[in-house]
Amino acid sequence: MEKNIVYPFSAIVGQVRMKLALILNIINPHISGVLIRGEKGTAKSTAVRALADILPMIDAVNGCPFQLLPGDEEGVCRDCGNTGCSERVIAGKPEEVIRRKVRVVELPVGATEDRVVGTMDLEHALKKGEKRFEPGILAAAHRGILYVDEINLLDDHVVDVLLDSAAMGINTVEREGVSFTHPARFTLVGTMNPEEGELRPQLLDRFGLCVGIEGIRNSSERVDVMERRIAFEDNPGGFCLKWEEESGKTAACIGAAISLYPQVKIERDKLFGIAKRCVEAGVDGHRADIITLKTARALAAWNGRSEVTDEDIDIAVELALPHRMRRLPFEEIGEPGRGTRVGV
Repeated sequence: MEKNIVYPFSAIVGQVRMKLALILNIINPHISGVLIRGEKGTAKSTAVRALADILPMIDAVNGCPFQLLPGDEEGVCRDCGNTGCSERVIAGKPEEVIRRKVRVVELPVGATEDRVVGTMDLEHALKKGEKRFEPGILAAAHRGILYVDEINLLDDHVVDVLLDSAAMGINTVEREGVSFTHPARFTLVGTMNPEEGELRPQLLDRFGLCVGIEGIRNSSERVDVMERRIAFEDNPGGFCLKWEEESGKTAACIGAAISLYPQVKIERDKLFGIAKRCVEAGVDGHRADIITLKTARALAAWNGRSEVTDEDIDIAVELALPHRMRRLPFEEIGEPGRGTRVGV
């Protein structure tokens, strides 16, 4: 079977803020995802797949529909209804461990709630007297990236389910008096074209970060886009080899930032600064304050620092607040400011 070659993350021209927002969510998945708003054909899906391709390999239980980490499967495997899993756990047999890439799971626009969260196999329960769970998209996305294109066209209830799971890290399904819970920790990436309709403010607020992107206006950079794309299509392997060193550096920086993140500190006076910025922006609730703090810490880790700076907070504010600010009717969400330096 021919390997699917992915366009390199480092070869994407421009779109610095989008790439940064994706990386920050990898450094700390508790930032709760990113919503990318903008035109079609601006490398949104390319960036998501490319980022997953350079992330470190992960260990997983072979054949597990829940993408479980070895040693973490006992509770789920006892109850999932898969005879092989439950018998192995009860007998204390060791799991078969495999190493694989982080997966990007794409959610189709027409997905139903059962397709997303999974469902109980009632026919099996009636015939065998045993409960068996049929995993959905959230199970497949555990420990990976869940990519939802045109999220504004999804049913609001389905979006609520996605955001709840992204925030809680678990998925609970209750059908006909039977309940089943499994881990569902993933990085949620939603994209949308504002011309096709907006998300409700309550749903917008649930996304950790939001970036507005548009096509590149600089002629030289647009030529770079064309040249790189044609070179990739003519010789995918050779093109990726050319960018292999740069991709390796990005992957190493992400790994280092993930390790450094727990050590990142922030002075208390900067917490007051974040609170003041959120109050001035007129945001509702306290989610904005918390997400801004998490984002600032991730930025510090990305830049190899163990302490948050004012610049980290400035960039975090631009990513975490604009989509949460109160607006007049028909007022559009403005794109975050472009004046801040954000290197990727």
